[in-house]
Amino acid sequence: MTSAITSHLDPEHAGTDHASVEHASALDAADPLAGLRDSFTLPADVIYLDGNSLGALPRAVPDRIAATVTDEWGDGLIRSWNDADWINAPRRVGAKIAPLIGAAPDNVIAADSTTVNLFKVLSAALALRPRRRKIITETRNFPTDNYIAEGVIRQTGGAHRLVHADDVKTIADLLDDDVAVLMLTHVNYRDGSVHDMAGLTRAAHDAGALVIWDLAHSAGVIPLDLAGCDVDFAVGCGYKFLNGGPGAPAFLYVAPRHLGGDGQPLSGWFGHADPFGFAPHYRPAGDITQYLCGTPPVISIVALEAALDLWDGIDMRQIHAKARQLTGYFIDLVEARCGGHGLALISPRDAELRGAQVAFTHATGGHAIIAALIAEGVIGDFRAPDVLRFGFAPLYTRFVDVWHAVDRLAGILDQRRWDRPEFHLRRKVT
Repeated sequence: MTSAITSHLDPEHAGTDHASVEHASALDAADPLAGLRDSFTLPADVIYLDGNSLGALPRAVPDRIAATVTDEWGDGLIRSWNDADWINAPRRVGAKIAPLIGAAPDNVIAADSTTVNLFKVLSAALALRPRRRKIITETRNFPTDNYIAEGVIRQTGGAHRLVHADDVKTIADLLDDDVAVLMLTHVNYRDGSVHDMAGLTRAAHDAGALVIWDLAHSAGVIPLDLAGCDVDFAVGCGYKFLNGGPGAPAFLYVAPRHLGGDGQPLSGWFGHADPFGFAPHYRPAGDITQYLCGTPPVISIVALEAALDLWDGIDMRQIHAKARQLTGYFIDLVEARCGGHGLALISPRDAELRGAQVAFTHATGGHAIIAALIAEGVIGDFRAPDVLRFGFAPLYTRFVDVWHAVDRLAGILDQRRWDRPEFHLRRKVT
């Protein structure tokens, strides 16, 4: 393991100080980010390891929402589009996200969902490569991304073809002169493995293709450099590690060279060059606002904006270092204390190759184990068919949380407390 923690726990060393809760407490005491946890509302009886699915609530958000509802909407009414600057919220929030992803403020905007934004940028990218027919993706990509690509292909009358790479090592080999777009998720949603953004972007450009990156599981935990990597387009969500709340607006990035034109297919009035000119025909804005569509959801966008205020002055290198430490510590403890129960690590062992999540598989009881953990106050999640997934948000996850989570997991496995009928029942959301 290449992180700053060098415990390298295994069953042989499980009785050493590195495996103790006191050691975890010492790691928290030395953590330069530890004070940020107080900026979040977290239940005292819950260990939350699902920030890669839904971020925790920042304390500042409820008051900001209340002010928006009571003062700006209640008293200001429609005047607040100007007086409270609602009209510029998508650009303002995009500018706050920009430094977290290595982009200029004028190249990022907050809007819609990741899924909708992917439809926009994929359509725009294909329009920029009209003579090419292939879209390269990864079989293990987050399903909505591939579903959207299939939908875009239907919209083009089947003129394009979606090519799946079953093995990530073959992606570059698929980049020939008929590839229009390479579309990948930077951090895999199942196992947390990280793609080489710079290398794959360069390989795609060498083949004359454009690149779209989905940053849903990397924005807020990994230092990104979209401009430096010469990325064409990117999308990402606001409700995971950015803590914007359930269904928070997503964001998208467009390289300066691709702004303008009319490739964005959702030609709604907020993407018009003069929305309040009410012209009878569409004329796209020449800047990032072209990628807006309909009226922004003000209440949810100000919630995301308040959550993003927490990032002011934070060094993403410290965030990344702590993510590597937390995930490595979790892997070490699980393998030291939970061996022999059928758990198999599928996340990369090399800290440089994984994001801020760790995944194990279990052949028969994956869902039930997660359900039992949740019942005992440790929240992770399950991904079909057999993946137990745990997310570690450096802004608020502590090393003692990791220690106690593994302690409870070990007890559940040792006593088979997961193998109860109620834990095998599937709910709609897992």
